[in-house]
Amino acid sequence: MFSGIQKIKIRSEVIKITLFHFLLLIPLLSNAQQKISFGIHADPVISWFSTDIKKVRNDGARAGFNFGLTYNKYFTPNYSFSTGISLMRAGGRLVSTDTTVMEFSKFNSTVLPGNPVVYKIQYLVIPVGLKLQTNQIGYLTFFSDIGLDPKIVVGGKADIPSLGISDEKASKELKMFNLSYHVTAGIEYSLGGSTALIFGLGFDNNFLDITKDNGNQPVDRVSNKILSFRFGINF
Repeated sequence: MFSGIQKIKIRSEVIKITLFHFLLLIPLLSNAQQKISFGIHADPVISWFSTDIKKVRNDGARAGFNFGLTYNKYFTPNYSFSTGISLMRAGGRLVSTDTTVMEFSKFNSTVLPGNPVVYKIQYLVIPVGLKLQTNQIGYLTFFSDIGLDPKIVVGGKADIPSLGISDEKASKELKMFNLSYHVTAGIEYSLGGSTALIFGLGFDNNFLDITKDNGNQPVDRVSNKILSFRFGINF
């Protein structure tokens, strides 16, 4: 469990890391002669929660989806600045050992110990990273991408199966902004010229707490871990 001072320190360090990350990338954006590429991806995802206290625990994974655009600006033949924008549907299931009260838009609900709450979260994601790739070997190029993902929650709903509650708006239970890191690796299959099919595997983990600690809810830090399967095409 983190105290208020510890949480402030964590947020401060994350902000410093983000600013440093962007400062490193400024020189890469200044050269107008750099090669660029664009892509589209559609990624099935599996997401689940982790917590920092025993009173609240993960209760299983959920399937989701991530659809978006990518942009790469190369500063050497094998290294590029990567960014883009995507809309991700993720979430997870949480169970508490205490009786808690969930705050919805129009009403509150009391959840008894051991009864799961299912979160369905929609993120707007703007990744910022560094992509490394090999020279083309036959039709294949191998790549990895590491970076940070600022996220804005643009939609959030919750199910409480034990109470018959489904798809209820849960914006009062979710924090609006988050930040995660991503690690992705995969292959590009050339179709000729700059066009290539993309296949990859990625992992994403949040730095900041996803849920608010309202009322009698336990003070915890909930992180959303996301495994994604990249399917896309670059131009």
